[in-house]
Amino acid sequence: MAAAKYHHIYEILRERIEHEEYPPTSFLPSEHTLIEEFDCSRNTIRRAVQLLAKNGYVQSIQGKGVNIIYRPKDQSEFILDGIESMKEAASRNQKDYTTKIICFAELTVDQHIHQRTSFPVGKEIYYLQRVRYFGGTALIIDHNYFLKDVVKNLTPEIAKKSIYDYMEHELGEKIVTTKRRMTVEHITQIDERYMNMKDYNCLAVVSSWTFNGDGIMFEFTQSRHRPDKFAFYEQAQRLNDSLIKEGI
Repeated sequence: MAAAKYHHIYEILRERIEHEEYPPTSFLPSEHTLIEEFDCSRNTIRRAVQLLAKNGYVQSIQGKGVNIIYRPKDQSEFILDGIESMKEAASRNQKDYTTKIICFAELTVDQHIHQRTSFPVGKEIYYLQRVRYFGGTALIIDHNYFLKDVVKNLTPEIAKKSIYDYMEHELGEKIVTTKRRMTVEHITQIDERYMNMKDYNCLAVVSSWTFNGDGIMFEFTQSRHRPDKFAFYEQAQRLNDSLIKEGI
């Protein structure tokens, strides 16, 4: 219950920041004010603020308060150190979003697919190609590979909505860890056919290997993004002098 409470408060504060009710360089209301507004404990507020800080919305400044460091951008932002569906990312960025399924197949992993995805040879998988439209423009193509043992009874209708939502709320799966690699690659015939590439001859490619709560890799995805419309970021902190001296 406590976790649900602090996360609910986080979502409310995040929306206020994104809608600039708390504009950049301003400060969050005081801890005492937030405790009174949400009728909760100091620890609950602090956990909500810590989550805001982790996701790049605020920074605590000793003796002053919690500063808003979020900056609205025209480009959509896809967080490299988090795990979210395209539907969740579009909602967070307040973008109109639709998905078109251009391929849905059931395959057996062969040596070629194994080398591409790391799935064991012989495993049964779903393979999908999904075009992502933002504001009516095709800007992303996802090549998805899902392990049938985990993502059971997947259909094109489910894939058009949100596979992660289906996994978590229908199958009861926990999506825990992902490893990512980002590269820049030349466009392919599929990219040219389905995406509005303008004059670009390359795109940003994010490859992801995602694991469930049992440590099973259930997904390999390659997301291919038009470079002018998407910014990828993660939040980082510089180590302080004592940690650097200790070699950490």
